[in-house]
Amino acid sequence: MIAKLDAIGEQVLKEISAAASLEALEQVRVSVLGKKGALSEVLKGLGSVGPEERPRIGAAANEWKRKIEDALEVRKGALEAAALDARLQSERLDVSLPSRLPHRGTLHPVTQATRRIVEILARLGFDVMTGPEIETEFLNFDAVNIPADHPARDMQDTFFMGPGVLLRTHTSSVQMRAMRSQSWPVRILCPGAVYRCDSDATHSPMFHQVEGLWVDRGVKMSDLKGVLSCLARELFGAEAKIRLRPSYFPFVEPGAEVDVSCFQCKGAPKAGCRICKGTGWLEILGAGMVHPRLLEMAGFREPGLTGFAFGMGVERIAMLLHEIPDLRLMFQGDVRFLKQF
Repeated sequence: MIAKLDAIGEQVLKEISAAASLEALEQVRVSVLGKKGALSEVLKGLGSVGPEERPRIGAAANEWKRKIEDALEVRKGALEAAALDARLQSERLDVSLPSRLPHRGTLHPVTQATRRIVEILARLGFDVMTGPEIETEFLNFDAVNIPADHPARDMQDTFFMGPGVLLRTHTSSVQMRAMRSQSWPVRILCPGAVYRCDSDATHSPMFHQVEGLWVDRGVKMSDLKGVLSCLARELFGAEAKIRLRPSYFPFVEPGAEVDVSCFQCKGAPKAGCRICKGTGWLEILGAGMVHPRLLEMAGFREPGLTGFAFGMGVERIAMLLHEIPDLRLMFQGDVRFLKQF
């Protein structure tokens, strides 16, 4: 029986070495080690062997089983390595081909416009300052020269949250916080969300502003015009011009509405221009010299101190830059709209 085991083992080792594929190797394994394999069939005959011979035959059978399993493992590793090498040779990747990037998100057009405005004015020395969106009635109105009988304090314009507390209607309250908490000179930008009871194609109950403030000795209206001219050229192109039209705001004196020349018709009025409606100009913000009352409320009483302030709606700027027809599109979360930016 041992001679039979030796013959089976030597034959199987030859078959293992000759196996050309993993499938052929598996067939060899089953033919010798399976339930009906050659080695198993030999061991079934141990019952007819005398007790004194069984240990010796069993040891020989286990030794051949170990040799066969080791040979199978070695041959399997060699065949797998060869298969991998063949696959690598046949499935080469062209690393020079451009990759297919997954979908990536982008910044909201309002965020893009805000960052652009802040980046431009930061180069002129303005620092960013933020404040709470829930504000006191005093800082939102009284401190910026809006008296108790002013229409802006009516319920239909302001979201009141309780006696003397409201959702800020502008970021001018942040300007007052800055002037009341630090000494001059003050040169800040105040970006943030503001709230008013208004909703249509060009107004939203919640929108965003960027306001600017510069207080120092000898600040003049010409400084304001220079800053706003630089901002317009950076936003709308090197040929952009601005004009200031007299207007009234309770926190500035004198006050002005600021227009920029239409970047579509280049300031030459055309009846068919979709952007400026044939006027040649686009209103972008309000501005003016800081009202002396605000400087007094802030405790700035040194002689010669003056300042200017300006404020713009970020959505208005984004609508002009991207020719967006309806403000409400920015707040609907429509992926088809947002993907365009």
